[in-house]
Amino acid sequence: QVQLVESGGGLVQPGGSLKLTCTASENIFNFNRMSWHRQGPGKERELVASINVGGRTQYADSVKDRFIISRDGAKKTVYLQMNSLKPGDTAVYYCNANILSRHFWGKGTPVTVSS
Repeated sequence: QVQLVESGGGLVQPGGSLKLTCTASENIFNFNRMSWHRQGPGKERELVASINVGGRTQYADSVKDRFIISRDGAKKTVYLQMNSLKPGDTAVYYCNANILSRHFWGKGTPVTVSS
């Protein structure tokens, strides 16, 4: 069973930065795509950013030019660098990996953007 463990969340002031980490239990290049999702208070879970096995990245419009997804295969890790954070970015952030139709989720790491 694939395990994904997120870390790096916390409390940050508006305009600040955080870097989230997702570490997988196996080679991340086994997955078709890895992605970050978030679920804010009273909101549905939404896709934030993704990176496919070929390295192509995609971002939600709300985070373009502020967030960067990257990976380190040797460390089996995917990162989400979050800059210029806004209160609206407050959410639990989840890592996802998929192999064809099978999806695996981490337990999430909370991010709170507040002064």
